[in-house]
Amino acid sequence: ASYSYVLLLSHLAVVDMSYASNNVPKMLGNLVSRNRAISFVPCIMQTYLYLAFAHAECLILVVMSYDRLVAICHPLRYSVIMSWRVCTVLAVTSWVFSFLLALVHVVLILRLPFCGPHEINHFFCEILSVLKLACADTRLNQVVIFAACVFILLGPLCLVLVSYTRILSAILRIPSGEGRRKAFSTCSSHLCVVELFFGSAIVMYMAPKSRHPEEQQKILSLFYSLFNPMLNPLIYSLRN
Repeated sequence: ASYSYVLLLSHLAVVDMSYASNNVPKMLGNLVSRNRAISFVPCIMQTYLYLAFAHAECLILVVMSYDRLVAICHPLRYSVIMSWRVCTVLAVTSWVFSFLLALVHVVLILRLPFCGPHEINHFFCEILSVLKLACADTRLNQVVIFAACVFILLGPLCLVLVSYTRILSAILRIPSGEGRRKAFSTCSSHLCVVELFFGSAIVMYMAPKSRHPEEQQKILSLFYSLFNPMLNPLIYSLRN
């Protein structure tokens, strides 16, 4: 693997570990303790970090798809286009933008009054579950969440699909079957991760809520915030 791809994989690994560190300790504590209370500030921090890491994973997966596009479609220029400096800038930009966008959501939450009941029907302080506790109009929050989903989920997903369309076209032009197999194997693990993450997130935040009961939404959010980070190292390890 190239140094740039290893750098991007390391950023993805940090995102996955951060996901788990943000949600799992409190969830495990709730399983073994009768006191499942969480104060307001830690709950808001959990929501903020959860959103920031989710956004970061979306953007880093897009950068990784572009990296694979350059590796397969422009192999001779790969080291120039995807230099260590370019990858570092793309990764840092993804992190900064993710935390700023998550901050917008949190600021909009903090303007709302919460007058009870103060019981979150979820495994952690997920943003939609927190908004249900507000005793004020949350339409602005819902609009911002939907706009963010279009920008951070559908937009990146379209870029990934465009990248893989070009990658598939380039692979099919390779004359030998062995060459096609090797070229596709470099992308298979990343494509699998993209399908798992974007699929579950889009169903959770963009599908009509009437089609997904609240308990089903809880399982979906648990899938892409806990199971996905656990599966990513396994997927990439098996591929390697």
